[in-house]
Amino acid sequence: MARLSLSKTALHKESAQLKRYRQYLPSLDLKRRQLLAERYRAAASLAETERMMRQCREFVLRELPMLAETQVGLQGLVTVSSIKVSEENIVGIHVPVLEHIDIHVQPYSTYAKPHWVDAAVIQLKRMMELKVKYQVGRRRLDTLDTAVKKVTQRVNLFDKVLIPKAEQNIKRIRISLSDTERAGVVRAKITKQKRQH
Repeated sequence: MARLSLSKTALHKESAQLKRYRQYLPSLDLKRRQLLAERYRAAASLAETERMMRQCREFVLRELPMLAETQVGLQGLVTVSSIKVSEENIVGIHVPVLEHIDIHVQPYSTYAKPHWVDAAVIQLKRMMELKVKYQVGRRRLDTLDTAVKKVTQRVNLFDKVLIPKAEQNIKRIRISLSDTERAGVVRAKITKQKRQH
């Protein structure tokens, strides 16, 4: 680390830095608060999706115990045909957003399959939608968590390190300049007294 110069130029430089730090800190803190609010919404949305997935599982366990029957083939009956995920910019952070999901239901004969297959297909379709929504929501939350962590580190760097360090440097420079000025005045008085004697 460079040694602190105790001059008026250094004082001006440190004062300018401190001013920049103090101007930048509020906007950085605002960004942190906006990201925290968005992170809270993403976490609430993810929790709601988890709740809906639990509800779907409970419904299947309660209403469709016949799914345990292995003779009825349901494989490939319901598939995800396309997913469209875009990005949303939240204060400079790009987070995924689920725009659209297409789920394809393979046509089947209602005469060849038991009557409860219709209800099973509806639940399979719902569960697939929820799983995709959950995966995108999880990625969104992870991205926001990382962003909040980085911005919080920057806020702490400015608030707890850079600003106090600049204030301390300004104080040291001012004390040094004051001492130098005082010493100059004392020398001038001593020189004046010596000339008078």
